[in-house]
Amino acid sequence: MHHRRLGSTDQHVSEVGLGTWNIGGSWGDVSDETGREVVRAALDAGIDFVDTADVYGDGRSESHIGHVLEERDAHDDVFVATKTGRRLDPHEADRYNYETLRPQVERSLENLGVDSIDLLQLHCPPTEAYYQPDTFEMLERFEEEGIVEHAGVSVEKVEEAEKAIEYDVVESVQIIFNPFRQRPRERFFEAANRYDVGIIVRVPYASGLLTGALDRDQEFAEDDHRNFNREGEAFDVGETFAGVPYETGHDALEAMEPHLPDDRSTAQASLRWILDHDQVTTVIPGTTSPAHVESNAAVSEQSPLSNQAHGAIRDVYEEYVYDHVHHRW
Repeated sequence: MHHRRLGSTDQHVSEVGLGTWNIGGSWGDVSDETGREVVRAALDAGIDFVDTADVYGDGRSESHIGHVLEERDAHDDVFVATKTGRRLDPHEADRYNYETLRPQVERSLENLGVDSIDLLQLHCPPTEAYYQPDTFEMLERFEEEGIVEHAGVSVEKVEEAEKAIEYDVVESVQIIFNPFRQRPRERFFEAANRYDVGIIVRVPYASGLLTGALDRDQEFAEDDHRNFNREGEAFDVGETFAGVPYETGHDALEAMEPHLPDDRSTAQASLRWILDHDQVTTVIPGTTSPAHVESNAAVSEQSPLSNQAHGAIRDVYEEYVYDHVHHRW
C-alpha cells in the first residue's frame, strides 16, 4: 500500500482508504458484524485512513470503527476522519457555530472511543456557511481545545471547495471525483495544490455504477438511497450515482469498458483512474464486502492506466455525461 501526504500536515495516509457510509445506513440492511468485518478487512489490507460521519446510521459507523480499533489496540495506527453538521437544517447556515456543533463533536468522540479526532470535516454545509468566518473560527477553537487535531470540509460543489481553502484552518477537502464527475480536476486541483490542501475523493464508484456490477433493471432496498434519492428527494442528488441519470450511466459505462485494461475489474480501473491524478491524497470507496475491500486496496500496487485509456474515458464523459453534471457540481 502506497501512502501520500495529507495536505500541509505531516501525516501520510494510505492512498486507498475506506469510506463507511455503506456500513452505517442508507445502503440497505447491513448487520453490525458485517460492518465490523469490513473495517477489519481494511486494516488487514494495509488501509490506515478511514472516513466516517456522525449521521451514518446515527453514529453506527463511528461505533463500528471505534469497536474494531479498540479490540485491536489500533487507535494510534489508523487515521480516522469524521464529519459533523449534516444534522442541521441546510437552510440555517448560521447554526454552523460552536454552541450547536460542540455537543455533536463530543458524541463522535464517544462513538469513536477517543479523546481527540484526527480529522474533523464540516459535512457539506450550505454554501452561505463558507462565507461566515465564524464557521471556520469554530474549527480553530476545537483545535485549540485539543478535541480535534486537523480540520477540513466535505463539499458538494467545486465553488465551495475553492472558497473553503481560503481559510488557513482547512487542511483537506473531500469532494466527489470519478470518471463521471471530472470538473474538480479542471477547476480545483491546481488551487488545492497551490494551497497545499489534501484532496479526499468520495463516491468513486458513482454509487456502484462504475463497478460494472449493477444491472439496468437493478432493484434497490427501500432504505437504500439509490432507491429513494434518485431525484434528490432526501439530499443532494449528486451523492446518488454522482448525479448521472441511471440509464445514462449504463450507456456511458458500456462505451467506456472496451477501453479499460483486461487485467483488472471495472471497479479497479475506476479507482486507478482517480489515483492517476497526483493531487489526490486518498480515495475512500465504501463497501459491505470484505472481499471488495481487499480488491480495492490492491489498486494501490497496480500500474497507471494508459494515455489511451485516459483519453477514451474523457471522450465518454464528454459524449454521455458532461451535459448532465459538469455545470452543476
